Amino acid sequence: MVIFLKRTLIVALCFLLGFILWTVCLFFIDVSPLTPNGTNVGFSTLNAYMHNLTDVHYSLYILTDWLGLVPFAFAIGFAVLGLIQWCKRKNFLKVDVDILLLGAFYTVVIGFYLFFEEFVVNYRPILISGVAEVSYPSSTTMLTLCVMPTAIMQFNTRIKNNVLKICVAFLLSAFTAFMVIGRLISGVHWFTDIVGGALLSAGLVLLYRYFVALLLSRKS
Repeated sequence: MVIFLKRTLIVALCFLLGFILWTVCLFFIDVSPLTPNGTNVGFSTLNAYMHNLTDVHYSLYILTDWLGLVPFAFAIGFAVLGLIQWCKRKNFLKVDVDILLLGAFYTVVIGFYLFFEEFVVNYRPILISGVAEVSYPSSTTMLTLCVMPTAIMQFNTRIKNNVLKICVAFLLSAFTAFMVIGRLISGVHWFTDIVGGALLSAGLVLLYRYFVALLLSRKS
């Protein structure tokens, strides 16, 4: 368990460091004004190539936007589960530790989203309803890659039937892959937006996994 905890923490911190370095590089490497409102984008050659390769598929953008409600619904569901446990056990601290940590995890994810709404790295490659929207990191990618893997972790501990557990994990993983790939080829984000969202999400999810394992090992 100690080795598992150390490895999980190290990999989580590596992903988060990778996200920080990736973000910093966007301000200094191959920077050019690519956006419709004339603002700069880092890794412009790579981003322009990928954008031209995928083109814009607005219907896919709309579809992935609406499907973004799915991870949001999962998050609400686990929040309700925590509220039910709190009411039944009449003590907030008696709520399952992984649910409490999940609430903290969601708060951190929201914090990152709000931060990058104010600290703008770059804007989308297209205007949405005539408006230049913040693009980095891809919020839909981040939401999906944060909520769905942690949902799989939750179901793995709460579903007893192994076949059902495998089926649920497969479906949620397939949905996650579709959302990330769909967001990329929809053309409403730069390639670097998707990579940034994936790096940040991986680091946060692994940190959640680390703290859950750490607290459960101390309780046992």
